[in-house]
Amino acid sequence: MNAPIVALVLAKAPVAGAVKTRLAADVGDQVAADLAAAALLDTLDVVEEAFPGQQHAIALVGDLAAAERAEELVAGLAGWTVFPQRGDTFAERIGQAHHDVHDATGAGTLQIGMDTPHLVPTMLQEAADALADHEGVLGLAEDGGWWVLGLTCPTDATLLHDVPTSAADTGERTMAALAASIAMTTAATTYDVDTTTEAARAALDAPQTRFAAAWRALDRRPR
Repeated sequence: MNAPIVALVLAKAPVAGAVKTRLAADVGDQVAADLAAAALLDTLDVVEEAFPGQQHAIALVGDLAAAERAEELVAGLAGWTVFPQRGDTFAERIGQAHHDVHDATGAGTLQIGMDTPHLVPTMLQEAADALADHEGVLGLAEDGGWWVLGLTCPTDATLLHDVPTSAADTGERTMAALAASIAMTTAATTYDVDTTTEAARAALDAPQTRFAAAWRALDRRPR
C-alpha cells in the first residue's frame, strides 16, 4: 500500500427492532440484535488485525447505549474515530462518511459494513493493496450488492449518489458509476449475512468468531 488508507466501518447500533429485520423474522428482535452486535465486534477485530497500529473510523447511526452488548462495543471502539452518519439516503450517508474521514485524516478509505463477520484480515489487506495501482476497488457480494469499497480519494464516493441500494444490480451499477470516472479494480466476492441460511454459513466459515458462538448458542436455547 503506497498511500495511507483508513479502514471505515459503516454500522447501525445493534438495537433490538432496528437491525437485521430479516433475521429477526425467524429468531426474534433481541436475538437478531445480539447477532448483529457480535458481527460488529468481529468486524472491529478483523479490521484491527488487518491493519494493526493504524487509525480506524466508524460511521455510526443509532443509540449505542441502547444496543445489545453495549459495554463491549464501547470498549471495542476505544481508539477508533467515531462519526455520526449523515444524509437522507444510504448512498448519501456513504458519501458523507468517506468525506468525513478525508476531512479528518487526508487519507484514502477502505469501507466495509457489519454484515460480514466471516471476513479474514487477508481479504481486507488484499483490497487495500489494490489501491496501490488503482483509484478504487470494489468487492462484490453474492446477492448483487457489494461488501467493500476502497477509494484513494474518498470524495469520489459522491459518484454513488444516484446508484440505488439494496437492488439485485447494485454492485454492477456501483462499479459502472465509479469506473466511468476513476480507475477501478475488483476485490474478492463474498456474501452478506441477512438470513438464517447465511448466518449458519458464516458460523461454519468462521467458527472462532463471536457471531458463530452466538449462532451456536441458539441451538442450546430452551424451546
